[in-house]
Amino acid sequence: MNPLPPRSLFRHCPRCAAPLPTPSDDPRLHCEACGLVYYLNSAVAVAVFAARKDGRVVFLRRSRPPAMGRWAPPGGFIDIGEAAEAAAARELREETGLAIDSLRFLGSWPNRYEFKEVVYPVLDLFFTARAIDPDRARPIEEAEELAWLHPLDVDPASMAFPSMTSALI
Repeated sequence: MNPLPPRSLFRHCPRCAAPLPTPSDDPRLHCEACGLVYYLNSAVAVAVFAARKDGRVVFLRRSRPPAMGRWAPPGGFIDIGEAAEAAAARELREETGLAIDSLRFLGSWPNRYEFKEVVYPVLDLFFTARAIDPDRARPIEEAEELAWLHPLDVDPASMAFPSMTSALI
């Protein structure tokens, strides 16, 4: 089955349950019955290229879809009310057990996250950081393997998402 854009999943207004017009390219839900206008914006995610002193960066091999078996820097979605920097530190800690310092914003790239037959528009925010006590790193969540790799040695085609490939190169 082809993944669907989120707007196509809504057939009724989430406020009053009136039928919605046929989905279009408009990213909003607009209910003519009650006037609700709801914007379906991009989700925001973070990823961290955490390096140790020798310049190698921690990568995880994903153990679940989407992009199962591909390499990714630790990361994930930002929680509501959470700052991007806090999310970056939290995701790295949850996925590897690592703490970091010297967190710096690298850049942002749009992404498409296909999950359970839905395509979610995502804005991925990438950071660099220095890993504190890198010998403690281990794959904790959603990873089958953890490796310290030099970024120039990573095959861009092995990355989990196009945004990660863009951030890597």
